Order: sequence, then structure tokens, then C-alpha cells
Amino acid sequence: MALIDLNSGNQSDHIAKAAAALKDGYVIVAPLENSYALVADAFFPDAVRALHVLRGDALGVAAQVLISSPAAIDGIAREVSDGVRSLMKNFWPGLLSLNLKPQRGLNWDLGDSQQLDSFSVRVPAAEFISELAKVHGPLAVASAALAGKSAISDPSKLNFSDIEVAAIFSAGPLEQGPASTVVACDGDTPRIVRIGAISAEQITAIAPDISAQ
Repeated sequence: MALIDLNSGNQSDHIAKAAAALKDGYVIVAPLENSYALVADAFFPDAVRALHVLRGDALGVAAQVLISSPAAIDGIAREVSDGVRSLMKNFWPGLLSLNLKPQRGLNWDLGDSQQLDSFSVRVPAAEFISELAKVHGPLAVASAALAGKSAISDPSKLNFSDIEVAAIFSAGPLEQGPASTVVACDGDTPRIVRIGAISAEQITAIAPDISAQ
């Protein structure tokens, strides 16, 4: 397993190595804004399945999707309202997760066997993962911690073997921070389901039709 220091060397080379591993169906570890995550190609079902096995996820748990910009949303999501697009414009990249309906016919399985007709997506602000999504395409991600455990911000706490992940891309200890705010836009009434880095007041100021309940 490669341990790659993102604080040294050429960033483009690091991105290329990560993209190549994902293309070949491997799982990697990479830094998000405040913690480390397992990362796989969103359209490589075996890799996404391996990600869930590493975490000990229950059956039916779906990975989140990270994309490089709001422009990518229409390729993977349907029925995106003007209010939701306003949220994207104002809070992406950043810690806003949106639960949306996937486009029909997508060749992916995020862990729910496409039974939920819903997925979580955001555009990250963290530089490495954002550039990786730009180069590679949609990424399936989940916390590098075991299911139910606290997020890992210190790479020295990561415990994976060579046969579990292809590489760990380390940015060193990350500053701990709030989780993303989650807005569910996959039902009849858009609603905030978790308050995190972005307040309910900030959300409803941009999209008044979204319920804070």
C-alpha cells in the first residue's frame, strides 16, 4: 500500500495516481475538509461494495457521491428544483449535502441496490478530492472510520492493509469541524434533516420553500 504525502511532491502526479487506482477498481483513502474518507469510483460496483465491507456497513447503506461542480448534477440527478439549484450556487463547494433522486438508468450501486431512489451528493471544498472528482468523475465516499465510530482526522489512526486499500493520500492531521448540513430534496416537501456547518436560517434565506422541520 502506498502512503502518499499530499504536502510534498507534485499535486498533479498525486491526482493521476489516485485516478488510476479508482479506474482499476481499487479503494483509496483521501482527506475531505475535516476527516479522512474511503473513496471509490461511483460507477464501479465491486469497489463500492469493498468500501462498505471495510467499514462494516449494514446491508442497504448507501455511500455519498462527490462531484466536481454543480454542472455535473444533471447527469446523475433528476427533478432538481430552482430552489435546490440556488442552494448549490450559494453553498457549493462546501458542507451542504443534498438528498436527490438519481437519474433513471444509472449504472451504479451505491450500496442500496438502487432501491432507495435517493442519494446524497455534494461538491467538496477540500482541494485534493475536488480535483480528483474533476479528473475522474463522480466519487463514492464514506468515512474511513468503522460504521458507528467517530470520524478520523489524524491519518496515524488509519488502519488498513495493503489488500484493503491501494493508497492512503495524507494531508496530515486535519482540523476538526462540523458535519455537513443535509437537505432532503427527494420527496414532496424539501426539508432540512440535519443541521451542520450551514444553519437553517442560511438555508431558508436562499430557499424559503424548504422546511426547517
